[in-house]
Amino acid sequence: MRNKIKKWMRKVCFPISVTVCLLMIGMTVKAQESTSVKKGIFAGDIDLSGMSEAEARQAVTDYVEGLKETEITLLASGDTEVAVTAGDLGITWANPELVSEALEVGTRGNVIERYKVLKDLEHDNLVYPIQISFNLQMISDILLEKCVQYDVQAVDATLTRENGEFQVVEGKTGYTLDVETSIDKVNKFLTEEWDHTACTIALDVDVTEPRGKAEELAQVKDVLGTFTTSYASSGSNRSQNVSNGANLINGTLLYPGDEFSAYESVAPFTKANGYYMAGSYMNGKVVDSLGGGICQVSTTLYNAVLLAELEVTERFNHSMIVTYVDPSADAAIAEGSKDFKFVNNLEYPVYIEGSTSNKHITFTIYGKETRASDREVRYESKVLEVNQPPADIIYPDPGQPIGYIVYDSAHVGYKAQLWKVVLEGGKEVSRTQVNSSSYKMVPRSATVGTATADPAAYEEIMAAIGTGSVDHVKNVIAILTAQAQAPVESPEIGDE
Repeated sequence: MRNKIKKWMRKVCFPISVTVCLLMIGMTVKAQESTSVKKGIFAGDIDLSGMSEAEARQAVTDYVEGLKETEITLLASGDTEVAVTAGDLGITWANPELVSEALEVGTRGNVIERYKVLKDLEHDNLVYPIQISFNLQMISDILLEKCVQYDVQAVDATLTRENGEFQVVEGKTGYTLDVETSIDKVNKFLTEEWDHTACTIALDVDVTEPRGKAEELAQVKDVLGTFTTSYASSGSNRSQNVSNGANLINGTLLYPGDEFSAYESVAPFTKANGYYMAGSYMNGKVVDSLGGGICQVSTTLYNAVLLAELEVTERFNHSMIVTYVDPSADAAIAEGSKDFKFVNNLEYPVYIEGSTSNKHITFTIYGKETRASDREVRYESKVLEVNQPPADIIYPDPGQPIGYIVYDSAHVGYKAQLWKVVLEGGKEVSRTQVNSSSYKMVPRSATVGTATADPAAYEEIMAAIGTGSVDHVKNVIAILTAQAQAPVESPEIGDE
């Protein structure tokens, strides 16, 4: 009987005990459910315990605002330090939803699940990381405005020539900021690794080492090719242009594989760049232009390059024949249409020396001589066709007085070739065509003034023009001019 009573008591008391416990847990959980953050919940290092949603949100906002003044040092080109702040880079709070999540802790699930969460908080804090983000455009702007300015262009080692001796000038290392990769690097570090304290970030900088070592440049000492032309008949302006062009090219050093452009080296043709008005070819005529005569510079260099046996990649002949070299031995340059280019196809650097003296221009190319000592190179001009100009062309100009005459000289037309002849031990071993050139034939032309009040003089000048001879027109002009200038004899006055 007693055993039955005990069994009955167990059946009744156990459910009651469980119910009481659940009621107590429920009361405990209910008591802790509120609109405030539970104890033991953090946002980063910020204790949110007991805060309302607004208070918690403001606490984190204030923290992120405070980070805006944190100094961040960017290492730009050459390890130059650029100081900015997190605010300059557009720092913002990236996960504001953490406040809502913190408020919901202990409010979800059944009574037991919620109770368990609350008990766990008594032993271990729940920490929500504060996530931040940065404005990529603001990072880019900072790099472009404050960091790119420290980029340094690499300067290759070079040579100077003084008193007939070469001196090596050391090169300089170049630094160029890689803006795109640096943007990603800064953003990645600050969003994934930054501990919210002052820090230094090394930007991605491309390093360019200068070309040229002293040992390599010391090899440049042999004359590979030299050529001289005369401009003895040139006026002062043309002479100055030739001298200026030689100076602009003088001192050029080309490493193996480098291409040289004569036009780029001497342009622009402006007064500021040292040029004067002088004659140049245009549409079959000689006209004055800034830089007239510069083609004698490129032509002289062309011949030195041929003797050095460098690789010519672009060359044009003049529209009309020139007098300072043989046909096909010229190299014209003109803005937008003609250039003279060549490549250093040798294994060592080459140095170009340009100079003028006594109305002669000389280019000498120095390098390391690797050709056999008994090897000789010559260039021969071969004229294929000669076209003599026809009769003179004379244009009467009634707007100009008799005595006015402007004429353009005649130019013989040519078709020619340039051949390279190689000799070894005094014997010809090869003959190769270098180029073909065609030069315009241009007749002599003149514009002659015909305006006069004297009918007889008008008839005489028109008759002279009709002969088609510029020389005859010049003679008639001389006679008419002399007659017009002769004093008129006055009649004598005396006694009748």
